[in-house]
Amino acid sequence: MQENEETTATEIQIGEQNTVIRFPRHRNEKATQTGYLTYLVLPAIFIAVTLLGGLRLGAADNAFIFLKPALVCLVFAALTLVLFFRSGMISIDGWIAEDSPLLENAAGVTVLLSLFTATVQLYNSLLPEQGLTFWVVGFCFFWTIWNNLFAEFDAKRLLRSMIALYGLAFAVKFLVLANITAAPTGSWWQRLFENPGKEAFTWLLELPKYSAGTGYIQFFTLTLYLIGLFLIPRKIK
Repeated sequence: MQENEETTATEIQIGEQNTVIRFPRHRNEKATQTGYLTYLVLPAIFIAVTLLGGLRLGAADNAFIFLKPALVCLVFAALTLVLFFRSGMISIDGWIAEDSPLLENAAGVTVLLSLFTATVQLYNSLLPEQGLTFWVVGFCFFWTIWNNLFAEFDAKRLLRSMIALYGLAFAVKFLVLANITAAPTGSWWQRLFENPGKEAFTWLLELPKYSAGTGYIQFFTLTLYLIGLFLIPRKIK
């Protein structure tokens, strides 16, 4: 042990002599930092994703619009958590154990519950709201997740796969579909005359019209969620 390393001293009596045993202080500091990260930072990240995932900005006046998740989002979130557990990215035994105190188990359940709600709202963010595109993108999500459930994945490969999947879904919704949506300015006949292609796609695909700021908010939401996945430990026990 280096001489300049900070330590904590514990005095133990052995026979007639007192023996001083010194433990490195940085171990306790590291445990404290891990506790802050696990029980404060991670829930804050996932709660922020939960709140922002359903937020949209109205195209006309940038009014806040909160959309509830579709039932399929809960199914996708449940399958995604099963995928996290199966790949070893998160060890359920490392978060909840019979021999652990009730308060510690409750804290672990709370963090995992916040991860579940954040995942639900992430799919709410990435899935188109209605129409044919909702079912097409939803089927792609289901097909990818279902195939991954039976594939051999480690934590790193799974994280890269989820980043690619979510990034592609974000690009499809907020870069491709958003750019073929007709702007809600003027009358329907005026929009049809000025942008017949966009107006036709908007009508055929039932694409909702939102402000461009919606894409920025959801990009921030997706980034927060991926940071949370990167920071979440495999186990806390």
